[in-house]
Amino acid sequence: MAKSLDAEQAAIEADERKLAERRKALQAKQREAAIAAVEKAGLLRMPIDRLEGLMKAVKKLGLETVEKRLEASA
Repeated sequence: MAKSLDAEQAAIEADERKLAERRKALQAKQREAAIAAVEKAGLLRMPIDRLEGLMKAVKKLGLETVEKRLEASA
């Protein structure tokens, strides 16, 4: 009985490692998709000082506020 419990525990731990790897891979894909979207929008062509200023403003105001202001001005 103990062997089957140990085997079950080992199987669960293996599944948890696989799931953690899948999550890490998904995060990498999401990051790449986000970078591609930023690049497609042309933001990566901005001078670094302007881009940094923009990111500071977004951080200061909050993403939701920036989105609302941009939608209102469009």
